[in-house]
Amino acid sequence: MENTDFIDISQLLSTRRRILITTHTNPDGDAIGASLALASYLKKKRHQVWVMVPDPYPDFLAWMPGTQEVLVYKKQPEICENIVNQADVILAADYNCFDRINEIGPLARNSRAVKILVDHHLNPSDEFDFRISVSAVSSTSELVYNFIEANGDLNLMDREIAENIYTGIITDTGSLSYSCNYIKTYLIVAELFKLGIDGEYIHRLVYDTYSESRLRLLGYSISHQLVVLPEFHTAYITLTKSDLDRFHHQIGDTEGIVNYALSIEGINLAALFMERDGIVKISFRSKGNFSVDCLARDHFNGGGHRNAAGANCSTTINETVQLFLKILPQFQSQLNSVY
Repeated sequence: MENTDFIDISQLLSTRRRILITTHTNPDGDAIGASLALASYLKKKRHQVWVMVPDPYPDFLAWMPGTQEVLVYKKQPEICENIVNQADVILAADYNCFDRINEIGPLARNSRAVKILVDHHLNPSDEFDFRISVSAVSSTSELVYNFIEANGDLNLMDREIAENIYTGIITDTGSLSYSCNYIKTYLIVAELFKLGIDGEYIHRLVYDTYSESRLRLLGYSISHQLVVLPEFHTAYITLTKSDLDRFHHQIGDTEGIVNYALSIEGINLAALFMERDGIVKISFRSKGNFSVDCLARDHFNGGGHRNAAGANCSTTINETVQLFLKILPQFQSQLNSVY
């Protein structure tokens, strides 16, 4: 169900609050962009604001305005726990359940703070007091723009807020190439350019700063670890811990690898299985009307969007892949025709 509790949230925030903005583990461009844009806006409204992430964000996002103030729970657990306890409002940006923020989750869930959701993923949890939850939009960053607009505060937008929102939109849509058939997304992007952002420069900062080892990991993933199953219109890539160690894996190095598998002609479902931190992380991508959100939720206790979802599994990487291969036949007819 879609929710836009703009008025109720605006009334709640009409007086000065201590607001903690949280976002999901392994934060991506939309998670960081939406959180930092919200933080800048709410500070202009005279609130005390913190941004907290469970674990570090990728280096290619470190240029974004405000990242120097982001608190990382893994690095500063005691400070972060103290801030959770201080907060009057806990705002969940770009995730739909407190389970998605690891150790911060139980602290947030048990806090007496008012809980607000700002997110575009499917199936939001009912543990929030207020929601801005619209799955049709490109990104949570776009929802942040909508929230500022609904409050009549577009005059408070500046280039730094615009840069963060734009980064969130382009990283969650593959530079406006998917999840982006919503007219207002393009109108918002036009307004962001009016505020002086440099789209070419931002693209270079996000996409043209690969390390040599990251590029070699990408090459290895495609040349050695890609498996194509044409009968199921499916392709997948597996990366073990030793694979990642071999290429000196850093946070963000595997971002986008799954999309190369999906780019093959005739492939409608792609998966990346990656062994890290004692679990198997799965990224699913699909084309057309095939829902990887349902696939992830029903079989791997995950979720996300129709065409982009993920999951974490405690089984071995071989067991996880075998489960994937076992269930594929039941989707064969759906994968034959996704449009």
